[in-house]
Amino acid sequence: MAEQDLLKAGRRADIARRTNETDIKLAFNVDGEGISEIETDVPFFNHMLDLFTKHGQFDLRVDAKGDVEIDDHHTVEDIGICLGQTLREALGDKKGIKRYANVFIPMDEALAQVAIDISNRPHLEYRAQYPSQTVGSFTTELVHEFLWKFALEARITLHVIVHYGHNTHHMVEAVFKALGRALDEATSIDPRVKGVPSTKGVL
Repeated sequence: MAEQDLLKAGRRADIARRTNETDIKLAFNVDGEGISEIETDVPFFNHMLDLFTKHGQFDLRVDAKGDVEIDDHHTVEDIGICLGQTLREALGDKKGIKRYANVFIPMDEALAQVAIDISNRPHLEYRAQYPSQTVGSFTTELVHEFLWKFALEARITLHVIVHYGHNTHHMVEAVFKALGRALDEATSIDPRVKGVPSTKGVL
């Protein structure tokens, strides 16, 4: 799909970020159709980003290469940075958005909750205890790394709680599905909202 097609309408942004550790091109459309084109060297993370995109009804293209011969940390972290920056740019002045969302997602025996405030105050609260430290070759501590960098660069308040579960794959999957659903709701336009949803008059 051509880039102009992925970013054809709605609130969108793209970024290219190259460091000594990663080379990332990312395009994000808030008002999408659930289309994902994800290519990284971290297969499980590809799957999670695909779930996030589908369940949030976004459009997301990621082409990322990183120093995975060391580990997956830099790639996952830098994608979080890029996604956060494109979200912030795409939302612009945030006029008319709902701003808040709170979503529970079950994945078989697991239950995850994500609450979001598009606040311009970056903060992450993350409560999760996984039975395993890895899913395949993916280290579960990288979920926190991604979420923190995403929240920081998007300048959102993000609370993530995995209430229970015994399959680590299911638990992480529920987090990414809930993140997509919550972000979709918080960024959606409410016709009743006049201007910015804050008594301060700015977000």
